[in-house]
Amino acid sequence: MSLNLTAQKVLETIKMIEEENLDIRTITMGISLLDCIDSDGDKAREKIYKKITESAKDLVKVAKDIEMEFGIPIVNKRVSVTPIAMIGGATDETSYVEFAKTLDRAAETLGIDFIGGFSALVHKGCTKGDKILISSIPEALASTKKVCASVNVGTSKCGINMNAIRDMGEVVKRTAELTADTHGSGCGKLVVFANAVEDNPFMAGAFHGVGEADKVINVGISGPGVVQRAIEKVRGESFDVLADTIKNTAFKITRMGELVGNEASKRLGVPFGIVDLSLAPTPAVGDSVAHILEEMGLESVGTHGTIAALAMLNDAVKKGGVMACSHVGGLSGAFIPVSEDAGMIEAVQNGSLNLEKLEGMTCVCSVGLDMIAIPGDTPASTISAMIADEAAIGVINNKTTAVRVIPAIGLEVGGMVEFGGLLGRAPVMKVNKKSSELFIARGGRIPAPIHSFKN
Repeated sequence: MSLNLTAQKVLETIKMIEEENLDIRTITMGISLLDCIDSDGDKAREKIYKKITESAKDLVKVAKDIEMEFGIPIVNKRVSVTPIAMIGGATDETSYVEFAKTLDRAAETLGIDFIGGFSALVHKGCTKGDKILISSIPEALASTKKVCASVNVGTSKCGINMNAIRDMGEVVKRTAELTADTHGSGCGKLVVFANAVEDNPFMAGAFHGVGEADKVINVGISGPGVVQRAIEKVRGESFDVLADTIKNTAFKITRMGELVGNEASKRLGVPFGIVDLSLAPTPAVGDSVAHILEEMGLESVGTHGTIAALAMLNDAVKKGGVMACSHVGGLSGAFIPVSEDAGMIEAVQNGSLNLEKLEGMTCVCSVGLDMIAIPGDTPASTISAMIADEAAIGVINNKTTAVRVIPAIGLEVGGMVEFGGLLGRAPVMKVNKKSSELFIARGGRIPAPIHSFKN
């Protein structure tokens, strides 16, 4: 009986990998750079390069070895570091582009896919280092290949920094202009957060929090196709059955992630941090979160009922993951990036999904407005207002939200931006043309909500 059960589980996992796009989306090593701080920028960068390349020298090899031995695809190998604003702030430099280039060089040396942490945490205010980093983002992303940037502009405890949000609208716009030859693709490596987490293994928003160990291994797993296939088998059943099916599937997926994380931790001699179970879609057929929602009974994602379906999916995934692993973290839930999800793209093109509906969906999913192409002539103040709306959703609901939008320079509504790879392709979406300029110009801070007072 036990042997049969074991064989069944093995075959089930093989089917998930071969037919349903189950994979380890990323193994991410978080590395603290606090011991690289130096008042001399050149010395600081020398320390940073040495620390990253020595700490993660075996990351790619170990990931490939595990992939071969266990037969589990590991799509990305990544590194996240301490927010560079904290490191650069000790110097008297007025631009941190050279820090970004150092990170990029380290990533190239290691052979990893991306490196995150060109970041600033400004939810309550900006230091000198924060201001310099934010102003450096456009040139940094335009002049590097593998560096990802993020800025946290609000928390449920502190409220929302509207000065930073005003600046970030300009930064997104400028980044798009500097990468106009690829329709603003530099913005695909830039995320603006509220309630950012310190252990996120996914890009572009990963950074290594100051509360983390010196080095840590975090694993991000994904399997929209696995969940879709599972719920196909309970077509017409009640929501109770549907929720249990998703939980059971999430449990199985998470156990695989924990296995890989512990094995990587042991081989690298680095503590295991968390498993992030996020249904992160890819452009591949059969790997769509939108198609999961449609399998629940929606004719097209974006129609009435979409938010309820997404809320149940997100909750069931978290419950299944928490039961499978003691250390579930990161964002964990369902992602809804438009350009990376074939079903989302279809829904935009057939008119059932618009920006306003996506904003509503972010109230119940794991992140926010993600990988959305907007017209290239969208004003910076409108982009800032979009960020403010998402930050408000996160702060009031005590959840992580984010904005990763791409002003597609030279394109209008209905055009298509081709990014390639995991970033996919994005239809340019309509943006409300009424101005938010005077609202954004007020500046200051939106106070924390009343429920922030919990002491």
